[in-house]
Amino acid sequence: MSGYGPYTSSSLGPTSLHVGGSGSGAPRRLSKLGAPSGNGKRKRGKRLVPQSFRRKIINCILYSALLLFSLGIYRGSRYFPAALESQGRSSISFLSASTRNASFKTAVGDALADITTQGLYEEIEFRDLDGGVWKQGWNVQYTGDEWDHEKLKVIVVPHSHNDPGWIRTVEEYYQERSRSILSTIVTSLKKDSRRKFIWEEMSYLERWWRDASATEKDDFKRLVHNGQLEIVGGGWVMNDEANSHYYAIIEQMIAGNLWLLDTVGVAPKNAWAIDPFGHSSTMAYLLRRMGFKNMLIQRTHYEVKKALARKQNLEFMWRQSWDSTNSTDIFCHMMPFYSYDIPHTCGPEPGVCCQFDYWRLPGVGRAEMCPWGRHPQVITPQNVKERARLLLDQYRKKSTLYRSNTLLVPLGDDFRYITVEEAELQFVNLQKIFDHINADPGLKASVQFGTLEDYFSTLREETGAGQSNAVPGFPSLSGDFFTYADRNLDYWSGYYVSRPFYKAVDRVLEQTMRAADILYTLTSAYCKASDSSNDFPLMFNDKLVAARRNLALFQHHDGVTGTAKNHVVVDYGERMHKSVIDLLRFMADSVHVLLGRNKSNGQCKKYAGKEELEVYEPEQARERYDLLPVKATLKGTGQDGRRVVLFNSLEEVVEQVVTVLVDDPSVCVFDSSWEAVESQASPEWDFASSGSKPESGKHRLQWQAKVPPMGLETYIVSPSSVSDGCSPPTKATLQVFNPPQGFVCPAPYECAVKTDDHVEIKNQHQALVFGARHGLLFSVTKHDGQEASVEEELAFYSSHKSGAYLFQPDGDAASFVEPGGLMIVTEGPLMQEVYTRPKTSKGPSNGQLPVVRSARLFAGNAAQAAIAEMEYHTQLLNSAFDNKELIARYKTGINNKNLFYSDLNGFQTIRRKTYDKIPLQGNYYPMPSLAFLQCPYGTRFSVHSRQALGVASLGKGWLEVMLDRRLRQDDGRGLGQGVLDNHPNSVVFHLLLEKNITEAPDLRDPSSSRSQSLLSHRVGAQLDYPLHAFLGKPEPLESLRASVEGKLLRTTMSPLGQDLPCDLHVVSLQVLKTAGVSESAKQKIGLLLQRRGFDLTYGVKKDMQSSKQCSIFVDGSWNLFRLFNELEIVDPRQSSLNFAQDESEEFGYLEQVHRKEGKAERRGPLVLDPMEIAAFKLELRPRR
Repeated sequence: MSGYGPYTSSSLGPTSLHVGGSGSGAPRRLSKLGAPSGNGKRKRGKRLVPQSFRRKIINCILYSALLLFSLGIYRGSRYFPAALESQGRSSISFLSASTRNASFKTAVGDALADITTQGLYEEIEFRDLDGGVWKQGWNVQYTGDEWDHEKLKVIVVPHSHNDPGWIRTVEEYYQERSRSILSTIVTSLKKDSRRKFIWEEMSYLERWWRDASATEKDDFKRLVHNGQLEIVGGGWVMNDEANSHYYAIIEQMIAGNLWLLDTVGVAPKNAWAIDPFGHSSTMAYLLRRMGFKNMLIQRTHYEVKKALARKQNLEFMWRQSWDSTNSTDIFCHMMPFYSYDIPHTCGPEPGVCCQFDYWRLPGVGRAEMCPWGRHPQVITPQNVKERARLLLDQYRKKSTLYRSNTLLVPLGDDFRYITVEEAELQFVNLQKIFDHINADPGLKASVQFGTLEDYFSTLREETGAGQSNAVPGFPSLSGDFFTYADRNLDYWSGYYVSRPFYKAVDRVLEQTMRAADILYTLTSAYCKASDSSNDFPLMFNDKLVAARRNLALFQHHDGVTGTAKNHVVVDYGERMHKSVIDLLRFMADSVHVLLGRNKSNGQCKKYAGKEELEVYEPEQARERYDLLPVKATLKGTGQDGRRVVLFNSLEEVVEQVVTVLVDDPSVCVFDSSWEAVESQASPEWDFASSGSKPESGKHRLQWQAKVPPMGLETYIVSPSSVSDGCSPPTKATLQVFNPPQGFVCPAPYECAVKTDDHVEIKNQHQALVFGARHGLLFSVTKHDGQEASVEEELAFYSSHKSGAYLFQPDGDAASFVEPGGLMIVTEGPLMQEVYTRPKTSKGPSNGQLPVVRSARLFAGNAAQAAIAEMEYHTQLLNSAFDNKELIARYKTGINNKNLFYSDLNGFQTIRRKTYDKIPLQGNYYPMPSLAFLQCPYGTRFSVHSRQALGVASLGKGWLEVMLDRRLRQDDGRGLGQGVLDNHPNSVVFHLLLEKNITEAPDLRDPSSSRSQSLLSHRVGAQLDYPLHAFLGKPEPLESLRASVEGKLLRTTMSPLGQDLPCDLHVVSLQVLKTAGVSESAKQKIGLLLQRRGFDLTYGVKKDMQSSKQCSIFVDGSWNLFRLFNELEIVDPRQSSLNFAQDESEEFGYLEQVHRKEGKAERRGPLVLDPMEIAAFKLELRPRR
């Protein structure tokens, strides 16, 4: 989407207060080599110097002392590193993904950058001043002698922005527009070699490729390889950067880039992101590690654009805030004006630029006529001089905002160049202007059509950068560009939450895709050597390709954002729903294949058909795209038992209390050795009920499970009446507060009606206290007796201007909870819960409450026991909730000094500050998975989220998260509708309270960089990637027991050959053929590993130990070749994160896999810096 309705001069361009510089817009240029010239040109900005070298030395000493202290005190803790031992591996080779040689490094570093976005926010006053013809800027001028020594070089880049879904579905857009656009591009570029074009979205190109003739395909390839047509970005879509998880971003880039490389034979070098609503530094990192050299962005706050433009800082080396070595730098171009359409790209005056959009020619073109009253003119010999000078004036003015003499001018808009007629109007008329300018040396300019590569290579040549990554003469910048505002202090923070149901489905598809990839990889490796005729898992290859593409499609910046028309959202939802079903079916069959392998040699059996494969079914059923999943119910009566197989996709042992549903609690649970397992039974609550019967009639059966990393574990559930050695579940006791009239205690449980003011639930590590009048959380008491205030509040914002994109509340949020709502406390040995059905000021609307909440604590000594689980069942389903935006707010006693932290794409965290000079909605930020706040002296409060939402800290110690929003009106950004298609949704948070374990003063500094603790990482991972449960068919209990005790079938699988350090995360493990590449790559496997950066200042006490100790990664201490026990890694090759580049210098690493005579050495310890992701291509085969 580019436009937001009619163009009006009062709403176009960036408006900000003057920040630094002369304020006159006087030109400041770079000489050819980036050195200062003698013509008043701007000198290269000096790199900032550390405030105090001595302070840095002290910090290093403090970190070292802290590390030694923590290793001594917390040795053996599951959540804090075990003691480090000297490895002495200097004589062997390294599988290196480091930016330097092996080093002992655990903490996340701090980058040194010339500009930080936090610094910009401190300086900018956000006054929204009117700048004249450039409404959000100033009256740009130049003197005319700026190009005496070197002429202005203008690269005009034709483009067409094709949204894969927005007002129409992706297929509707393809049939009506994109198909013709791609054919038009090929036809038009063939006519004149001077014509150029760029294309971004592979979802449309792949679709066109299926329909194109052989001649069209050949022409397309030729145009790409001769440089007339450049693929930029090359992802499946141009992804959103606020809500998308970094796993999904990588996957959508892999889907597009590998298809492109396999089909056209090119890998993109330049990225183009003109429409995402704000930009994340995570995207810059991923692009750099994918081999991209340059990137372009557009939608940033107009005040930020103005501040950067004042000092010619719109082009910069974008650096990660944790990168102290500058290896993550990528050259970034920020477009300066309001939009990426033609009126806002040639220069600061849209009324002039619009005259050079020839598809607006009166009586000829079909685009909307220029709203400024001056229209394009066909270029003739009589008017070419005047037209050329008018256009060149805009080019010159725009060029004064940048440092070099090379200027980029995009030429396009949404779904442009749909016909050859349109293309000819643009190319022919502009070429006449270009020819006139180029023929007149007195104009001191050259203009040509070009690609992004033409622009960046020309700029790099001018500055002397060549092919090196660094571009001299440009500043470095760290930080992100949220929250975006386009005009009039309108902040785009609403889309962080719009359509939260589908944001939740997105994460379900992500976790299922990742798990299915791992199982596909394992079954491929185990089964391919056993029988060449065995077509499992290849029979599912197309379904995995389709699922990856559907996940990729939803990452589009009008998909996961929730900003598309209703029927388009339905299309996205149906695609994701089908893919989840397909992946779960594959996973269930994989469980059967892996557990059915030969006990002696590990080979796979051959299955005759579906009937033999489909022994297991997913424990969760998804009946429709717009409904929450329903758990299968096991029978507690009869003669049959059921296998419950759990799959753990994480690289760590997972110990959790797991839940299945039964129709009768008279059951027993056995482990894979047929030993009875302690269990608990409690009623299942019906979240949709608002009557006197809150239970569903089913029962939750819970037990403590332990599942090996990337492995399988079997448990058996059987009726107690036929089970010898049975240990029946402990029945939970219930305390009921404020029961409604007609309430009956669920059978067979005991209920006690209570009238106390407060109630407490607890486990070994903490206690939660709730106020009985409202049923909401009041405080948390840790095991050491320290009580922390955590007051829960449920509230509504009233919003009569908000829409799908914008959040524009009428005022502050108001609580709607009144005393007297139903609260039921469930107590048992494994799980304790407070179920709250709040009483609202208006009462239930049509029998529906806006939200029902359950708070839970779990027993154990693993990560699950460290958190408090908060589940909010939201249902804003009718007009009573129109123009309401629902939040959950936690008021803590933490003095966070207006600072809090939120994550960027689940990859890293960034500091946020709440400003009075910015409206409430501008202080809302994306929260894809995490937010936390902390006191300078130690307590940290974290909220981990299962899905993307929006977060703010609007009061001291407050952290609020928006849960859902229902809005009648459109917000004027092109969608043309409100958001009224709400669905019941389950929002799950994991709350974590941690204590700072150091007294080092600098480490208490709230302005210093902060990342998650190791425990926080593991809490987040287990929330993002939960256990997957599969149910076997009912079997007679005696034969089931004989099978288990006689070990006729495998009951467990543990594929890893070594324990992974707790800060080493397997981002993905996938067969690259499932990304849609050709048969030749079918067994090539892609592995992505991330070394998590974590905050050493937060830890936990020894009572959080579990049976398996936890170590941290030390360079050279972990060997890639020993990853699996029964499988052998063959010929690993370091690659880019998209698996499209194999030369490490292309994506920022200094070392590759060390080789002898072209082969990887047998020993491969890994070297990897904190935060970094390493990619490897390899093959897997059974060990001989």
